[in-house]
Amino acid sequence: MMKLLPYTLIFLVVAVLTTNCNNTDPDENRHAAGISMTAGHPLTLEQADTVKEEYEVVKSEAEWRTILSSGEYRILRKRGTELPFINEYYDNKEEGIYYCGACGQPIFTSETKYKSGTGWPSFWQPIDPSAIGTREDNSLFMTRTEVVCARCGSHLGHVFEDGPEPTGLRYCLNSQALDFEKMDLSSVDVRNLPVKQ
Repeated sequence: MMKLLPYTLIFLVVAVLTTNCNNTDPDENRHAAGISMTAGHPLTLEQADTVKEEYEVVKSEAEWRTILSSGEYRILRKRGTELPFINEYYDNKEEGIYYCGACGQPIFTSETKYKSGTGWPSFWQPIDPSAIGTREDNSLFMTRTEVVCARCGSHLGHVFEDGPEPTGLRYCLNSQALDFEKMDLSSVDVRNLPVKQ
């Protein structure tokens, strides 16, 4: 019986992670649908497998290990997942910009962040569709759509088709894949933000 305990615990952790990221209450605390920064650029999961072969930012795994913390490296470069509800940004309500934690590209704003009930930061739209790439992910005995940074190819999370209007998408991301900068969004053009150094 004691030999089965570690396997049971691993199974429970995996079940919690996959269930929470895959399920959401579609009526819970929807973000106001009046904000649309990419009008005329509808997003759908039909865009799956938009990952580039080559990225603007290319580093060896040894270089990534020196730049990123062990947790960031595990998520951004090894496609890991953090625990729900105890991560840094899932409940962040401050106004600002979310950047790729690996290369500093601006990818999401607080204007499109909403409470999905999953325990991870969730967004209904990136700043620009070209800021991210997607690919099919068949890990953990399921098929999902992985979201990566279009500038460096780092894993950010997954996207699902159970989000709020106007896109109907839910970008379920890892806090450790993101850097947040508090910012008055009315004073900046979010489409022309520089890469964060």
